[in-house]
Amino acid sequence: MTIGLQHLSTTREAALTGTEAGEAAVRAPRVGNPALFGGLALLTAVIVLLDLWSGDELRIVPLLVVVPALVSVFGTIRQTVGVASWIMVVAVTSRLVTGGTFWDITSSVVFTVLASFLGVGACALRIHHATEIARLRSAAVALQRQILRPLPIVTDQVVAHGTYAPIEEDRLVGGDIYEVVSSPYGTRVIIGDVQGKGLAAIGAGFAVLGAFREAAIREPSLTGVVDALEDAVARHNAFSAQTGETERFVTALVLDFAGDGRVRAVNCGHLPPRLLHDHVASPVPLRRTSVPLGLAELSSEARAGEELDFPAGATLLTFTDGVTEARDTAGAFYPLDSRLGRWADLGPRELLDALHSDLSEFSGGVRRDDIAVLAVRRTPSTASRRPAQEGHGARRAAEAFSGR
Repeated sequence: MTIGLQHLSTTREAALTGTEAGEAAVRAPRVGNPALFGGLALLTAVIVLLDLWSGDELRIVPLLVVVPALVSVFGTIRQTVGVASWIMVVAVTSRLVTGGTFWDITSSVVFTVLASFLGVGACALRIHHATEIARLRSAAVALQRQILRPLPIVTDQVVAHGTYAPIEEDRLVGGDIYEVVSSPYGTRVIIGDVQGKGLAAIGAGFAVLGAFREAAIREPSLTGVVDALEDAVARHNAFSAQTGETERFVTALVLDFAGDGRVRAVNCGHLPPRLLHDHVASPVPLRRTSVPLGLAELSSEARAGEELDFPAGATLLTFTDGVTEARDTAGAFYPLDSRLGRWADLGPRELLDALHSDLSEFSGGVRRDDIAVLAVRRTPSTASRRPAQEGHGARRAAEAFSGR
């Protein structure tokens, strides 16, 4: 099993919609008619020859009644009916030719017909069941895509590419979250990791995303956005406590890409991003890391933001601990910083491809946690505006951003 990182900028763009996915899954798997009936004819010939060779002591032709049951597992109803009809003709004809008492012939014919009808019925039930499952799955897919939007996302300030892989391969969404929102104050970005896994973690993540999508447009300051996220997690935990579920916290990195080209960040216990620029990949120092969302009452300090350096042409890489805590067969953690230097000159999509391949090879295909990665680069229009605005009101913007 490979690491299974799903490249959202390619697979999600090309993925089917929920309805299309359901329709595709409803279609019964089928084997080509020439292959099916060619193999059936060969099998029949072999069985008949063996039956003639064995004589009256061992009758082999009755074994053909299992063939419709086998075809019902992977064929369509039409194919199963065709195979069942053919088997009935061969089995009944063989029995009439070999002779026997009236009751022997009658019981053999009845058994063959009954087995064939059971095979057709099993095929019909399988397809009906597959149809119901496909409808439910398509609805689930549609709901999950409302939680996490397909990437890349393009705004006036940035282009965000990404890779996302929940640990449960049968789901599109796990405990890691991300979102990119274009607001009157710039582009707001969040990447986060909900404590724990499973459906409960998805619920907490959805609470954060819903609050972020609203607050990112409403709140003029980034700290105001984070305060709204804290309130959302607190309300979710209060509801969880009432229903007997585990309360959870969320590590998150919230970024604000303003129109002047600057980047402001509030770090809520999340991993610091990496900056890839000018042939170098390096960690971005965050000096004001605060507690995760949902744990504000444990800290006496209010959350504050800081400004990050984000040169034109640079790529800002944000990720969850599913990347840094991936392990090889010997138990060693993935050396992200030493590997990123090799890809410092790559574009965002190529960077994610390289990271995906290397991470898969390093871990041997064993995934222990959800994985989310965002590679963000400024749009050319933003990059061209920054030199003209450099130095104008930087101190006032930083003071307003920090809440002073």
